[in-house]
Amino acid sequence: MSKVENKISQQLASEPVKKLMLKFSIPCIISLLVSALYNIVDQIFIGQGVGYFGTAATSVAFPLTVIALAIALMIGDGAGAFFSLKIGEKDTKSTELIVGNAITMFAASGIVLALISSLFLKQILGMFGATEAVMPYAMDYTRIIAIGLPVAMFSTGFNSIIRGDGNPKFAMISMLCGALINTVLDPIFIFTLDMGVKGAAYATIIGQLVSTILGILYIKKFNNIKFKFKFLKPNFRICKTTLTYGISSFITQAAIAIVAIATNNVLTKYGAASVYGSEIPLSIFGIVTKVNQIMLSVLLGIAVGAQPILGFNYGAKKMGRVKETVKIALTGAVIVSTLGLICFEFFPQQIVNLFGAGDAMYNEFGVMYFRIFLAGCILNAIQIVCVIFFQAIGQPMQSGILSLSRQIIFYLPGLFILPIVIGIKGAIYAAPIADILAFILTMILMSMKWKQINALEDKEESKLSKVA
Repeated sequence: MSKVENKISQQLASEPVKKLMLKFSIPCIISLLVSALYNIVDQIFIGQGVGYFGTAATSVAFPLTVIALAIALMIGDGAGAFFSLKIGEKDTKSTELIVGNAITMFAASGIVLALISSLFLKQILGMFGATEAVMPYAMDYTRIIAIGLPVAMFSTGFNSIIRGDGNPKFAMISMLCGALINTVLDPIFIFTLDMGVKGAAYATIIGQLVSTILGILYIKKFNNIKFKFKFLKPNFRICKTTLTYGISSFITQAAIAIVAIATNNVLTKYGAASVYGSEIPLSIFGIVTKVNQIMLSVLLGIAVGAQPILGFNYGAKKMGRVKETVKIALTGAVIVSTLGLICFEFFPQQIVNLFGAGDAMYNEFGVMYFRIFLAGCILNAIQIVCVIFFQAIGQPMQSGILSLSRQIIFYLPGLFILPIVIGIKGAIYAAPIADILAFILTMILMSMKWKQINALEDKEESKLSKVA
């Protein structure tokens, strides 16, 4: 074990948990916030420069970027969790293969997804809910975004591995550089060069390319391995385990994509039968989703920042530190989501105004959507921490069940059934109902696991007392 590796292991094993949480979570939060800003900055500038047809176009494109993110995080978060566990077990050979195989999977999946989305773009956007009026804007924007998917996937996913290597600061800097470039280029391309939605797309992929280059440069600077090209050779066992550990991240993001596609289509259908029309609900849904991403980024940053601490200490059988980490992460998540709820309930109009002016119906729908759709965000925040907890300790089944529960098992049935009864408002009420039901399931699974952890902790304390 190298001196750097030994130092990181000692920190994870003995440094105060609150200090470790700050060390890992704050850079992670910033990294994820930066990633969310790619979407929200585009949305703001497009809304101001193009109007709500342009905003609706980004809503239609959103599921594709989430699908790419789902694959990237399945590889990256899975590799990061696997990497942390193997560091805790002092298995250097496996950590080397984990990194190399992850890079290979990033490249292969990114290229395949870019080709498929480019070849069948119009059909995909139609399936994602694009109306006839929105389709030209969606085609212009998404055609460019699709080309940049390989770099987008690498830059996002590889940061999870960098954090697992004990360098969350570098991961933060990598994402921050890309986001800053995107933010600077957006107004130049959209307004100065009059490129419209195309300008926003070009700014996005240029920023992601910078983050990817920084990630590639880090490969030679790993703390826990010395990278060699032979590690890129696919190893079935390593790839399978990596993807298994990351499946909950994939399910979470894939569920978001499925929900976005379904919601786009439901809002378009029932919006046409309402006073709001099809395009206003489609545009507002995009705004609410992107704003919610800001809060979710902070929540995920807290949870993912706790992941290496949980993984290492669970692998090292230090259950007291595992419990303390979970409690701190949950406390932080509740505080953040409470602040978010205050903003969503008391200042929805001000938030909507950031994305361009609209008429009275546009504003009315926006305020209503924010207040109802995000009413259960505190319950959702608790569930997010619990999903990452199960992922970090190598129990993907429980993590996957919880990831599916809110979005797929509970939300989608409500999304399709409630509008039949109460019209377009039913699509909005489906969300808080799903949050309540998913929270109940989360508490059941967590209580069962908590009993097991208490038993393991008692067993370890008993062994130590006998040795003493």
